[in-house]
Amino acid sequence: MAPHISPVGRRPVPSSRSAKPGALRVLDLRCDQLREPLGLHNPAPRLGWRIEAGGRRGARQTAYRIRVGTTPGGAERWDSGRVKSDETQGLCYGGRALGSRERAWWTVEVWDEAGASAVSEPSWWETGLLAEADWTARWIGLELTGTPDRGAPAPYLRKRISLRGRPAWARLYVSALGLHECWLNGKRVSADELAPGWTDYTKRVPYQVYDVGAALRAGENVLGAVLGDGWWCGRVGWRGRAAYGDRPWLLAQLEVRYADGATECWASDESWEGRFGPILENDLQAGEVYDARRELAGWCEPGGIDAAAGWGAVTPRAEAGPEKCFRLGPPVRAFEELKPVSAPKRFKGWPTPAWVFDFGQNLVGRVRLRVRGAAGTVVRLRHAEALQPDGRVYTENLRSAAQTDVYVLLGAPEGESWEPRFTFHGFRYVELTGLGEGVDAGTCTAVVLHSEVPRTGEFACSEPLLNQLWRNIDWGQRGNFVEIPTDCPQRDERLGWTGDAQVFVRTSAWNRDVAAFFHKWARDLADTQREDGRVSSVAPDPRGLIEDDGGPAWADAVVMCPWAIHERYGDTAILENEYATMARFVEFLEKGPKTRGLIRAHPDVEGWAAYGDWLALDGSGKTEGGTPKDLIGTAFFAHVAGLMAKIAARLGKARDAARYARLEARVRRAFQRRYVTPEGLIAGQTQTSYVLALQFELLPEALRPKAAAELVRDIRKRGDKLATGFVGTSYLPFVLTETGHLDVAYRLLFQKAWPSWLYAVTQGATTIWERWDGWTAEKGFQDKGMNSFNHYAYGAIGDWMTQVVAGVAPDPEGPGYKRILLRPRVPKEGLEHASASLETRHGRVASAWRKTTKGGAGIVWEVEVPANTRATAWVPAASGERVTESGRALEGAPGVKVVRREKDALVLALAAGRYRFEVKAGAEPAALAR
Repeated sequence: MAPHISPVGRRPVPSSRSAKPGALRVLDLRCDQLREPLGLHNPAPRLGWRIEAGGRRGARQTAYRIRVGTTPGGAERWDSGRVKSDETQGLCYGGRALGSRERAWWTVEVWDEAGASAVSEPSWWETGLLAEADWTARWIGLELTGTPDRGAPAPYLRKRISLRGRPAWARLYVSALGLHECWLNGKRVSADELAPGWTDYTKRVPYQVYDVGAALRAGENVLGAVLGDGWWCGRVGWRGRAAYGDRPWLLAQLEVRYADGATECWASDESWEGRFGPILENDLQAGEVYDARRELAGWCEPGGIDAAAGWGAVTPRAEAGPEKCFRLGPPVRAFEELKPVSAPKRFKGWPTPAWVFDFGQNLVGRVRLRVRGAAGTVVRLRHAEALQPDGRVYTENLRSAAQTDVYVLLGAPEGESWEPRFTFHGFRYVELTGLGEGVDAGTCTAVVLHSEVPRTGEFACSEPLLNQLWRNIDWGQRGNFVEIPTDCPQRDERLGWTGDAQVFVRTSAWNRDVAAFFHKWARDLADTQREDGRVSSVAPDPRGLIEDDGGPAWADAVVMCPWAIHERYGDTAILENEYATMARFVEFLEKGPKTRGLIRAHPDVEGWAAYGDWLALDGSGKTEGGTPKDLIGTAFFAHVAGLMAKIAARLGKARDAARYARLEARVRRAFQRRYVTPEGLIAGQTQTSYVLALQFELLPEALRPKAAAELVRDIRKRGDKLATGFVGTSYLPFVLTETGHLDVAYRLLFQKAWPSWLYAVTQGATTIWERWDGWTAEKGFQDKGMNSFNHYAYGAIGDWMTQVVAGVAPDPEGPGYKRILLRPRVPKEGLEHASASLETRHGRVASAWRKTTKGGAGIVWEVEVPANTRATAWVPAASGERVTESGRALEGAPGVKVVRREKDALVLALAAGRYRFEVKAGAEPAALAR
């Protein structure tokens, strides 16, 4: 049995707080949002870095110089020369395009406002196999295929190779139609899981590149691979098995270069040998079946004890296969292990009892089993998110997804350990059957899987329920960011629903570094686009699972998600890469068959009209809510047209920008004619109707107060409760805040009865639920056909918590937090303190406020502005209250400039640095009062 492979950690990035005051440093070099990417295809990658100056106020870059060479510190490939600029992100490599297998070393030298300079440590990127002619490997597999209900055993493939010496350079280029786990001389090549990932295999498949030089030796070596069904031929969505093919295939190419310059290559072809082994079945939804009695000891080691027994010829694939591409997104890996929170509970059963383990957290991953027993003993592990009232696992909401792993014991006297390879489950609880005794808390360990999206953001406050809500948001993101942004990780769905992703993308970009993750998924979404410009509501869309267009608020993710990534990371590459796709989509909205008179999803057009305000509780009794679907469609039409105007302007496409701005104005007028009365009432009169009209600025200015008042009236008549679904909820608190109803927004946040964000928390939830009432004491579980307990969409409230409660937001004038807005909205009651911090591409930005009674009632607010950025700060001080910074009057505080006085805040311009403001009652200087 294979030992668990710990994830390969990223190199530690020094904290901005670790430097000596004033010391200039250049850190965190990235190439196309990645650190030292191996296998890059982009001939002109975007380079970026950040500077640190130990918190010195006013620290900024004034010039940079990029050198790119063939060796560390060299510049023969490209030298930008000294460029006067404060830009540190998205700088395009300007040298000769690299050929296949080439490495570029690069360094950055920067100068600051004081004339000091610093040079980074060298970094690199390396290209993959850029041309089809570089590949000599063929797709290979075994003859046996699965049935519509069951998969075939997992193929084991291997190749014996002989090296004349230790290579100076060695790379394994590998992919699969299915999943691959590669081995070299008895050890796993990588900690990557579920590789090569999921794309539309009819168009492209990623390949991985691994540096395997350290694993090779002179003489005999054995390269092996185990294949899983994965998304290629396993269950996908609710359609069943074999969406793309009937069996998995391997493509592998090992290349070495010796010190004398000689090269050798071993590629997958007819010379490989293969057989089946202990993995009898594997499926992402159903689980894995493993018979330890069939293990192949030493199967990929030189001189392995199973030498030739049972091995035979492989089958080359007749078809050429899809385009092979660089893996844009991060790999899936194992990041954490959880022990049960208590001893397992025993339930009567026959012939053995059932044992239920509670890991205390709804998570995504798998279970490592440690057992001792007789050979042939069959142990089953069923995974579930919830328990029935009697304490047994509740699995009805899984629909057809079995989520069951089966292990047949080898019978080793010292005990044995096993962990599945080619599956993942959404669960908090595990039911174990097959063992009568010897079961304890050490029998099962949960292994947490998700894409490598490192944590970047934090939030904390004085209310424990909100802190738990924040943890739920992050766990929901981790569990649903497994290769793609899925809706849920447990039932027979697990699809990249676009509507869920677009409402959550901003929160996700605070919690974790998702830039590369969404670059990859934006390509997946583009791959769903049809000739007329429409896109699907899921991406990837397995063989047209969704037959109609994605519909309002779902398909619009094709524009909204790239824009959000640009906002949060300052990344223009994603806008450039997806611009043509976005433009075709907006043209489809304007001229497509479901738009009449600029009214999208027009009710007079027959056919499907999309998902509406999904799962709203507005009294309509409909799953899609009571907000008119054409109103939602037209509102989002106006919004994406406006976003396209901004995108075109950002990319220097002035004519396009003007055209999209005119389109937005036309759609806005059409919206007003059809849906808005002269008195400011909105068709449908639902909370979401008013929210969209206000959020997307679709109303005449004079009618905004009336519309906001109607929204508040509806909330209050429901007992300070929301009624919005997926479409309206993420915008609701922002609309209330911007229309002067902050108190109502806070009442919704603090609400504990359902529907509310905190209701699930009070019921012990550890992730975000799909439904507001996934479980209630009165009715029990909601509809088993659609009741996920790990569904991140309503976790979009996290964006409001960081922007409004803690007070940190990107300034549209300086995307990627190059310019920052700091504006906490401190509630009169309910919270005593709140804080948030984010590791941006420029460094750490932070805001922490607390109420104080020392020396009189007041507020202490501490902020951090990263080097090479600046911020606009709204100090929460009413007129007449005195504001000091680090005990000084503002007039003498370095890095601080008073901009203006507003009703409830003093507006300041801040240079980079750390600040401590104190607000107290007292005489405000006359100059500030103005």
